[in-house]
Amino acid sequence: MSDSQPSALITGAGSGIGRAAADLFAERGYAVALLDRDPVGLQETAGRINALGGRVLSLETDVASWSGVGEAVSATVNALGGIDCAFNNAGVAGQGECDLHDVTEQDFDEVMDINLKGTWICMKQELAVMVRQGYGSIVNGASVASFVGFDKLSAYTASKHGIIGLTKSAALEYASTGIRINAVCPGVVDTPFTTHFTGGDATAEQRFRDVEPMNRFAQPSEVAHAVIWLCSREASFVTGTSLMVDGGLTSR
Repeated sequence: MSDSQPSALITGAGSGIGRAAADLFAERGYAVALLDRDPVGLQETAGRINALGGRVLSLETDVASWSGVGEAVSATVNALGGIDCAFNNAGVAGQGECDLHDVTEQDFDEVMDINLKGTWICMKQELAVMVRQGYGSIVNGASVASFVGFDKLSAYTASKHGIIGLTKSAALEYASTGIRINAVCPGVVDTPFTTHFTGGDATAEQRFRDVEPMNRFAQPSEVAHAVIWLCSREASFVTGTSLMVDGGLTSR
């Protein structure tokens, strides 16, 4: 990590876990680059960082766009001097719960383009910067769905399984370079992403809580704390790991 103000690039920063991570990085003294394709969410998160007195760069970006990510990474380096940490958190659920034979090609492609290819695009361009620096830490946003199957969520589950493969392979490739690459794997988190599935219905929300041994949703800040630890010096010998933040869900 550089001796000057450290910097963090966060995708999917317009809401949920990404916003919580942006808040926490800013509280810890990082300059933060916020990437999201939702301009309203970006503005709201940037406003929170500004209120904390933090240094923030807000970049409307589609992570599935090679040129878009390239411009955002270049802007981050130019404005903040480099990228100490990156949290590749952007993701979509797709059309929602349905049997595999009802998943449309368009929906499958969108989920893969954003969740899996988008993570690859971000990693590729972040790593180019970090190789030049000689250091850096990347955390990829995975899921409990990276390790267990979820019926009626085949595209999402496949994309999250793929992120673990990318994380492990890249961690091995860059282990000797001063760059660490890990994944964080949340369970059910109280975010708009979860509301996409429950529709705010109390019965549906309880069904999701029942999946969790702790019988509650995680708070976005609980996942954010895991992310910032993986990026910290305290995790200096941790690479290629998948950190479960799932309330015990995958222990069943």
